[in-house]
Amino acid sequence: MADFVHLHLHSQYSLLDGANRLEDVIGAAAGAGMPAMALTDHGNMFGAIQFYNLARKAGVKPILGIEAYVAQGNRFDRTPGKGGSNHLVLLAANEAGYRNLIKLTSKAYLEGFYYKPRVDKELLRQHAEGIIALSACLKGEINERIVGRQEKEAEATAREFDEIFGRGNFFLEMQDHGIPEQRLANEALRRIARRTGQPLVVTNDCHYLRQDDAFAHDVLLCIGTQRNLSDTDRLRYASEHFYLKSAEEMHRLFPDDHAALENTLAIAERCNLEIPTGTFHLPEFPVPEGYTRQSYFAEVARGGLEERLIELRRRRAHGPPGAVKSPDERYRERLEFEIQVIERMGFAGYFLVVWDFIRYAREQGIPVGPGRGSAAGSVVSYALRITDIDPLQYDLLFERFLNPDRISMPDIDIDFCMRRRGEVIHYVSEKYGRDRVARSSPSGRSPPRR
Repeated sequence: MADFVHLHLHSQYSLLDGANRLEDVIGAAAGAGMPAMALTDHGNMFGAIQFYNLARKAGVKPILGIEAYVAQGNRFDRTPGKGGSNHLVLLAANEAGYRNLIKLTSKAYLEGFYYKPRVDKELLRQHAEGIIALSACLKGEINERIVGRQEKEAEATAREFDEIFGRGNFFLEMQDHGIPEQRLANEALRRIARRTGQPLVVTNDCHYLRQDDAFAHDVLLCIGTQRNLSDTDRLRYASEHFYLKSAEEMHRLFPDDHAALENTLAIAERCNLEIPTGTFHLPEFPVPEGYTRQSYFAEVARGGLEERLIELRRRRAHGPPGAVKSPDERYRERLEFEIQVIERMGFAGYFLVVWDFIRYAREQGIPVGPGRGSAAGSVVSYALRITDIDPLQYDLLFERFLNPDRISMPDIDIDFCMRRRGEVIHYVSEKYGRDRVARSSPSGRSPPRR
């Protein structure tokens, strides 16, 4: 088994900068016998869950993190010339750390965005629990001060990060991509580590899989910066060593830094994030006093069916001679069966949510489609007026919609009037919270505000 773990890696989700496909790097780690691997994309966690699932499937422990942009001042400061930032690698050691990374990345976009999603040290202090931090590359604040011949200030910054994250949770990160400034920084980092007692760790800033992928990565950078390969003053990486190096290569680069190499494994052993899967997190539908979600769902569904049966009886009474008359009991039996399945699968609240906003749309005179897809096979959907298609009349199967032997979320396709569907989205946002509602709009227009 390899005695080195990559803790600094960028995937395709480091947009127009990372050229690693998740499947490829995880496969390479598994093939090399590496017990773990971290994902540290620039300022975002877009690939976190995909990486987590792929790594676990391949037998590689996933370590979720980011390479954060830390504002050099206040994250709210967007004054030209004062909106700069430095890099800092943040790894989730546990669920608390993962939740804090989510909060940090969200606030980086919502509060600190200035060319890049930025956090600041105030935010880091607020959300430091469960996080292991590394000082990052030459763009890290400590290395930037070292290269600027400010070793005393670099040490003060190292001590500050130690205070923010807690003793033993901040590591001085050494890299060697054949760049002279990195070797200068590494010597200073060793000195700072001796004076402060802070641990060292070795990483390779992986932006592509193999060394011969460097040219393709350079083309990617040109696309991202809108420059040509022939431009002499464009952004480019200083070497072709930003690839996924083997443990043997890392040991050759740092032959005298055994503790720093071993710390990659020590950090990996400390990172034990378990993300619960296979559960659904649905909105909490507020039921009237005296009801449970299940009892209210059943009452609304049964009441809705009785209204439908009245309509069906009236329609049959005026139908042509010889029309098939479906006994009401067939509908009631089917409804009870579906209610039991829906309650057993835990989707009673989901149906109440959908029933509620469709009811709102109809009350406001917003046109709603009759329903389509497998949801039309449900008598419950018909009773709640989520759909307007009688599933028994057309012999539609409920099991195509929900099957207790194959647990999956109900898929209800609903069509609202294009001009007024924003009102429905606004209603749902106000009822459950704007931070709990997502939408995809071909028009790009936001729902109207009241």
